[in-house]
Amino acid sequence: MKRLDLIFSERELDAMLNLLEAAEVPGYTVMKHVTGRGPERVVSEDIEFTGLGANAHVIVFCEQEVLDRIKENTYQILNYYGGVAFISEATPL
Repeated sequence: MKRLDLIFSERELDAMLNLLEAAEVPGYTVMKHVTGRGPERVVSEDIEFTGLGANAHVIVFCEQEVLDRIKENTYQILNYYGGVAFISEATPL
């Protein structure tokens, strides 16, 4: 089983979730208003009034076949709007 971690602008959350639904992922976890430090060496924060700048973190556990279906479209969203994706092995308890 694989674990996919996606961290990207919260503005693109609907587009990313639509992509995951179309790929028929078995489920996902969404965490909104994620902050952290990136290569710019500053902690990202959202602008209170507009919410711009906030990030989302989506976690998906799935088999490789499902991951193969979403890789290209996920890459296109992240490449255009920014964000990161990491794939790791996951072992259920």
